[in-house]
Amino acid sequence: MIGYVEGRVLARRERWAIVLTPGGVGYELELPDPVAAALPPQGGQVCLFVHTVVREDALELFGFATLDDRETFRTLIGITKLGPRTALAILSRFTTEDLLRIVATGDADALVRVPGIGKKSAQRIFIELTYKLEGKGPVSAGPHPAIGGGVLADVIAGLTNLGYPDADASRVAGAVLEAEPDLDVAQALRQALKRLASEKS
Repeated sequence: MIGYVEGRVLARRERWAIVLTPGGVGYELELPDPVAAALPPQGGQVCLFVHTVVREDALELFGFATLDDRETFRTLIGITKLGPRTALAILSRFTTEDLLRIVATGDADALVRVPGIGKKSAQRIFIELTYKLEGKGPVSAGPHPAIGGGVLADVIAGLTNLGYPDADASRVAGAVLEAEPDLDVAQALRQALKRLASEKS
């Protein structure tokens, strides 16, 4: 797997560049908008952290200025129904710090600013992102506000958006909050997912 590329810019366009390494190999990388905009002119030196996607008919490379941004990209593509192009669009609009702030403040609607993400998708992405980013940066600073309505309704909505049947979502969310009524949305969702996972095993 290719994890890092260093060389000079051979060609560049709006969201991609070809980087020619000292060994004479040219790597074509797709880039978030801020990274593409910050590239040096043709012939300039560049260093990028890389995520490699291997498909049956293609090898796709995505380049990032920092290791943190590459890890955030990997976190995003781990979200249900969120592919690398959407993840790239999110990182074209928000930095890693922006996403941590969005999760910490419960601002799910901010994700609607990304082209191709509607309100329902934004809520689903937000809930999974909250779960995946727990313990990183400002996310761990305090309770996460509920999205729209009570905690129970939000946890049920989160579980159904992740593909769980309504009956299972209602049953497990209710059981979790009955046992621990002071949990916020992120905490309750995490406990509910653990219960559902244990039921499958």
